[in-house]
Amino acid sequence: MIPAQGAVVRHSIVVETSQDKAFAAFTSGHDTWWPREFHIGGAELEEAVLERRAGGRWYERDVDGSECEWGKVLVWEPPARLVLAWQITGEWAYDGDLLTEVEVRFVAEGPDRTRVELEHRGLDAYGDAMEQMHDLFDSGWPGILAGFAAAAAAA
Repeated sequence: MIPAQGAVVRHSIVVETSQDKAFAAFTSGHDTWWPREFHIGGAELEEAVLERRAGGRWYERDVDGSECEWGKVLVWEPPARLVLAWQITGEWAYDGDLLTEVEVRFVAEGPDRTRVELEHRGLDAYGDAMEQMHDLFDSGWPGILAGFAAAAAAA
């Protein structure tokens, strides 16, 4: 059993770009780096959308025109911090009553170097599936962050 602090997944990566550009790549450029295979709709992912404001939607638009919610923007503090509600169940469906949080911090380490720290917390909301979801997120976020870092460095 994962101890209480295990209800959190933490990963970080360093990107060779400024804090402002890293934040913009993560938010405005969200669709350019989000893995195409990571979607919950019934059709192929056309666009991953992150509305750039507190209260904004986080969702996918699929090639058939349908949309699937993923969550929402809880905190919008450019260029330093972003908190997203991840409201996707262990069955990979949206549930407006489920709430886990993905906090992303952008820490300037120099004019063209930024450490991006991601914390996915509140995984105890998955109940009996917490350990399984922890393991999935713990193994999934590093690859997602690597894709983001490549896109941010190229931007």
